[in-house]
Amino acid sequence: MKLPRSLVVAACAALSLLSFDTLGQGKPEKPKVGIAVGGKAAFYYLPLTIAERLGYFKDEGLEVEISDFEGGSKALQAVVGGSADVVSGAWENTIDQQPKGLQLQGFVLQGRYPMICLALAKAKAASYKSPKDLKGMKIGVSAPGSSTNRMVLRMLSQDGLKGDDVSIIGVGTGPGVIAAMTSGQIDAVSNLDPMIAKLEKMGAVVLIADTRTAKGTEEVFGSADMPAGALYAPISFIQKNPNTVQALTNAMVRALLWIQKATPEDIVKTVPPEYLLGDKDVYIASFVKLKDAYSPDGMFTEAGAQNTLKYLAAFNPAIKPADIKLAPTFDNSYAQKALAKYKK
Repeated sequence: MKLPRSLVVAACAALSLLSFDTLGQGKPEKPKVGIAVGGKAAFYYLPLTIAERLGYFKDEGLEVEISDFEGGSKALQAVVGGSADVVSGAWENTIDQQPKGLQLQGFVLQGRYPMICLALAKAKAASYKSPKDLKGMKIGVSAPGSSTNRMVLRMLSQDGLKGDDVSIIGVGTGPGVIAAMTSGQIDAVSNLDPMIAKLEKMGAVVLIADTRTAKGTEEVFGSADMPAGALYAPISFIQKNPNTVQALTNAMVRALLWIQKATPEDIVKTVPPEYLLGDKDVYIASFVKLKDAYSPDGMFTEAGAQNTLKYLAAFNPAIKPADIKLAPTFDNSYAQKALAKYKK
């Protein structure tokens, strides 16, 4: 039976609209995308894990391969070297790498507070009074050059010290953090939950800086608006693959919105069991404390960008604020479109 032309036209139009709605700005130019991350099991990267585990990337027509490294600096190296397309990591790298000629751009924010803690071994804590007391210490970070390393440099700079006044040791973001601290390999650690929370419960450390909350972030940086984890990529990749970037952003914003409404039990049921480190109570307590640290909408702020620039310039002489162009370091248009699609 031949259908009336009007019905055929209407059906084609409906299919076209469905396709557009499903794929956002059209079919992804690069349906297979490599994302490099530095310590995926850390709470810092929870939105990425949620988007992956709940199938949000697949819903956007993407096949995502996530490569996990010991720290954010290693993840960035993977993208620079061409083995991955996008970094899930510290957005501050878009500023930090600009003087080196790397043009990077964040397109969806994951964390609005850094979530990094600096903690001393309990035996060292009694004699600590100010950052100058860190001099000569062995300090564990996720990886040299990472955001956890920069947190140490920030603390040192407050008392006129520099990076070479301490020994920086890469310990990753996994169980190696606990092993390094409990074995005496390091005197202090700059790292993320759940490892910091685990060390706290063990009574092995005393915190001297805690940016998991707005209050703690303001105490360390002078402002609570400090953009942290994000998806960022070379601007050339973003310009070449706008539909792919939109699809990635859609998935991540969906994950962020899900996290806002999620209970601790929802999180526990969704993440891989090994993320819990055999201690569900510590994991849940971490999430409760960190929930407010996740971006509610994936959007960057101009004030946050300015705060980050000031922070980096305080200890990195290569960062000259007058020479840094902040405008290209983030683009909120992708998150805005994702919110229009998914925020109810």
